[in-house]
Amino acid sequence: MEKHSFGVEPITCHAWNKDRSQVAVSANSQMVDIYQKKGNTWVKQSTLGEHTQRVTSIDWAPNSNKIVTCGSDRNAYVWSLNGNNEWKPSLVILRINRAATCVRWSPKEDKFAVGSGARLVSICYFEQENDWWVSKHIKKPIRSTVTTVDWHPNNILLACGSTDFKVRVFSAYVKEIEDKPNPTSWGKKLPFGACLKEFSFRGGWIHSVSFDSSGTRLAWVGHDSTLNVGCGGEDANAVNFFLNSLPCLTLQWVGPSTIVAGGHDCELMRFRVDDKNKITFEGKVGIVKKKAAGAVSAMAKFKNMDKKATTEDDSKKASVHQNSINQLNIHTGAKEAVTKLSSVGMDGQMVIWDQSSLEASVGGMKI
Repeated sequence: MEKHSFGVEPITCHAWNKDRSQVAVSANSQMVDIYQKKGNTWVKQSTLGEHTQRVTSIDWAPNSNKIVTCGSDRNAYVWSLNGNNEWKPSLVILRINRAATCVRWSPKEDKFAVGSGARLVSICYFEQENDWWVSKHIKKPIRSTVTTVDWHPNNILLACGSTDFKVRVFSAYVKEIEDKPNPTSWGKKLPFGACLKEFSFRGGWIHSVSFDSSGTRLAWVGHDSTLNVGCGGEDANAVNFFLNSLPCLTLQWVGPSTIVAGGHDCELMRFRVDDKNKITFEGKVGIVKKKAAGAVSAMAKFKNMDKKATTEDDSKKASVHQNSINQLNIHTGAKEAVTKLSSVGMDGQMVIWDQSSLEASVGGMKI
């Protein structure tokens, strides 16, 4: 496990380049900093400064040197390196009147999806004649801010979660740039914008969604402290797992039947999903044993009770992250077999978890 600090500001989002030698980070501002790995340290190489308000999401194309960013200024930019090794932005015509909240490249990198507070998703693709990125809108039946999106492995289907307590799977087939898609377990007819599946939610907006490696199952976490897994089919219902913790903000499949999630509890949690989508909690990840505390005076106990409503001194948590975990990204491997995972949080830290550190543990003991 590696820990890296980029200052005291919360890290909102991050993204890796293809060979993981560079990382793009936004520390709760309108800037995106690109760091290069040199030895055991990260050195700032460039700053992307086109946004005028806070950057909300970053994604680095998995197989090419293109970065897409979006922000509260209602804009998105596609950044490419020019001949002078400088990052230059390309115009994206989003046509939205509210903040852009999330962005993801499609697996084939020929389009990307931008969720927004305008109650829609913009599917953006490059128009060669005008040398810019244009968009098509998926609107109905979305009724509130889109908070998270994830692409199906077939490059056609898109899952999105929103603050109307719904998770939906749409067709994002763009006939101008791709061939007619094949039928899937989520639906056979796939015209652009078709809502193929809608999962109603019990009582919380959606923070993160993720397809598994096969694209047959979809997992998401919500603000009512639940982890949920659903699949396609008219009669298929989601399976809910109620967490004994604060809500999770992000999740990632790390194997065919394994999910890692994290959020306001500052800890990563590992879950197992069986063939019937039954969810089993395996344990917490990366818990550090606290050193045995010495004798605490009665006065110190009373002070802690007065200030924190507890007799415990919790100034340093047992978790690796010391504040909420905002985002998980795959560092090494793919969803069917992740060997390294990265997390960023409100504590300004980026943590790279290797396979051994991702094993579930409770109280510092592996299980």
